[in-house]
Amino acid sequence: MAIYERPVWELLQDFARQRSGDFRLADVSAWFQTRYPAIQERTLRAHVQRMTVGTASDGLPKLFVRVEHGLYRSASVAEAPAQSVRSTPAPTVAAQADVVLVTCVKKKGSVPAAAQDLYISSLFKRQRLYAERAAVPWFILSAEYGLVRPHDWISPYERYLPDCSSDYQRAWAAWVAVRLELLMGGLRGVSVEIHASSLYASCVTPELTRLGAFVSAPLTGLSQGRRLSWYDDRLAHAAPAPERTTESALLDERSLSALATALEAKLKDEASARRPAAIRAAGRTELSAPGMYSWWVDDAGADDLSDGLGLTVPPGLIYVGQAGATRWPSGRRSMNTLWSRLVGMHLDGSADFSTFRLTLASILREPLRLNHLDDSSLTTWMEDHLQVATAPVDDGDGLMAVEREVLARLDPPLNLAGRPPSPLRRQLSTLRKQAGAEPVADA
Repeated sequence: MAIYERPVWELLQDFARQRSGDFRLADVSAWFQTRYPAIQERTLRAHVQRMTVGTASDGLPKLFVRVEHGLYRSASVAEAPAQSVRSTPAPTVAAQADVVLVTCVKKKGSVPAAAQDLYISSLFKRQRLYAERAAVPWFILSAEYGLVRPHDWISPYERYLPDCSSDYQRAWAAWVAVRLELLMGGLRGVSVEIHASSLYASCVTPELTRLGAFVSAPLTGLSQGRRLSWYDDRLAHAAPAPERTTESALLDERSLSALATALEAKLKDEASARRPAAIRAAGRTELSAPGMYSWWVDDAGADDLSDGLGLTVPPGLIYVGQAGATRWPSGRRSMNTLWSRLVGMHLDGSADFSTFRLTLASILREPLRLNHLDDSSLTTWMEDHLQVATAPVDDGDGLMAVEREVLARLDPPLNLAGRPPSPLRRQLSTLRKQAGAEPVADA
């Protein structure tokens, strides 16, 4: 659609010519806001994705190169036209997408294992290394289990998607897409790179597209030998994954205290807290990072919580959590962001994946007459009575230690893990046990 008598892609050419250095989507939005305020952010996001080198060709010029997750660089048309860039792949594993999906394989271990270790073929080992070096979230497409996280523990199986009925394939694809949407905190404007056979890719692509994702499959049509060569070519020149260290080596006592103080100030600032609707309206870009958050309840909501617990819950700060902290001592980096935690798990998720949502559902079962833990009326209550303050950080490696320090200082009433006992926490623990479910992740 043409705006101001010129299409959006032409206006983005102006931006590319004027921009020097790396930029994020927020920078694009700011540039357009001062010149073409009628153009919406979601339109800009969609065009930048389509005009990035490595995405499917749809007639638009490829003016941008993805440097890393969420970070782009302008490519001079004179120096790097789309055709020449695409014919000469970068010598490093630079993610061309926000998330990578790799395929399961027939050759598996004989005992249950983490999914990333269960598949043992040469192809899968290369897929895994490529995905790990890409430094973006990655998942495995399993004919048996749907969408699997690398560390999910699964058993060996023999199901092969091409042998399944068309009804199963359709249900499988819808299941995969919805699961990815949950784990990513939404797929609108997200670029998904699929490394799988044509059938797996063709099944799931329409479902991902329906949810707003941009899908590319760079290996479509290649034989297995050419696939192996494709990975070898990129991995041979790729920088190795960064070495892990111990959490204690990341932050000395003074640095830990300073960061905890800075985050504490943001989390205690009720004036900066926003309603869930405002978080959704702002979009995922500003919250696509690790960090901490604090949930606040208004007077009426505090009364509901007090009724459910049989104990007084004052209005104000009730819960503090983190998203994206590296797990120690394993050094396993989390794929979560503030957006995926707050929107994907707390607001739109289920009690199985959100400690906070389970806590609220356990308390409010009677006051709200919830039919089950994931009753939609709980989300409505959260939208009506809660606000959340956010504090992004640049790196999640030291976040677990910082979270412990911040929780010790703030001691929010609805946090249980690692907090000293109190009458309210004892009652909350009882209600959660009565609810008959425990979360699979501390969210």
